[in-house]
Amino acid sequence: MRFSSRVDISDPNPIAAAEALAKAQGVTLGKLNDSNPTRHGLAPALVPEVYTADPRGPRAAREALSAFLSHAQGSPVDADRLYLLSSTSEAYSWLIKLLCDAGDAVLAPKPGYPLIESIAWLECVDAVEYQLRFDGSWYIDVAELAALLEGPESGRIRALVLINPNNPTGSYVKAGERERIVGLCREHGVAIIADEVFYDYALEPFDGNARLAGERGALTFALDGFSKMLAAPHAKVGWIQVSGPEAEVAEAQRRLDVIADDYLPMSDLIARLIPDLLAAAPVQTETVRRRVAGNLALLHRLLDGDDRGLVSVLRAEGGWNVLLRVPGVLDENELVLSMIASHRVSGQPGYFFDMESNGYLAISLLPEPDEFERNVRAVLAAVNGML
Repeated sequence: MRFSSRVDISDPNPIAAAEALAKAQGVTLGKLNDSNPTRHGLAPALVPEVYTADPRGPRAAREALSAFLSHAQGSPVDADRLYLLSSTSEAYSWLIKLLCDAGDAVLAPKPGYPLIESIAWLECVDAVEYQLRFDGSWYIDVAELAALLEGPESGRIRALVLINPNNPTGSYVKAGERERIVGLCREHGVAIIADEVFYDYALEPFDGNARLAGERGALTFALDGFSKMLAAPHAKVGWIQVSGPEAEVAEAQRRLDVIADDYLPMSDLIARLIPDLLAAAPVQTETVRRRVAGNLALLHRLLDGDDRGLVSVLRAEGGWNVLLRVPGVLDENELVLSMIASHRVSGQPGYFFDMESNGYLAISLLPEPDEFERNVRAVLAAVNGML
């Protein structure tokens, strides 16, 4: 596994080395230059804790998260393999710093939400597309991935992004795909970045899906957070779970610690709420599950009941967004503009997600049922009216 050259892991100076040795031996040193005001009785009453500056996130919060994930994933999750940060978007940025030099590339799925390309560009890295294909359900074209990893771009591809399940296609990584992809990444020294923020929202899944978190066959960074788990994007807590071959994990964490130490992203104010938020997660996740499952069932009833039958929904295995298929003769922009003009409802057409052909609309399953039904009926009325 090759890591980026931008992370400085040179040997510490003699003083830093002596301080580290003293800490390892349990010796507490005084510091002439201790400028942490919370150690000197100057912290405000609202934030009374002593600031410990743990780069991976406050230890108590990581231990609470470790216990939660161990139960959810059915196997132990080491708190020392977790990194707390403010969002999965920030996690992408850290991992691209860790893995890529300027001019390197990451593989990103299409169709897909247009976030990875933007973050990669900010890091002076390219996003190379690989395609999800549809034949009644979505699947990863593993042969295309192999060709990319063995082709002329192979030398600069440092990571493969897997969205499990993908947004907006709702497709999980299938067991057979996973086995072949992990083997390819191990063979070519490519890390896996597994974005699993929608994992818990199964809709119409196939058997055998599983989280990539904890994968040991290749260096894997699994991303998740409260934004989707709690349906609370304003909570701004995300995490990275590191797994894979032990030597590669150790080297990755040695370097990731440098990045984490530079950014120190997790506020103690937020971290102290993490145990309570985790305790609320099962009920909150189930509430969202019921909403999206109910709206998906309502969507099927509304589409089945439409006499003209011009709109259908592609199978969505998981997540809380689905893709509607509308007649390809319609211009997607004109369709959305018609909805805005006639029904005061806007939407995201397929080309927003780099769909390969015309005739798609993304629709959220989150609204309350009455509003959701109005949205669906607006689509049907606009399509039927244009034809």
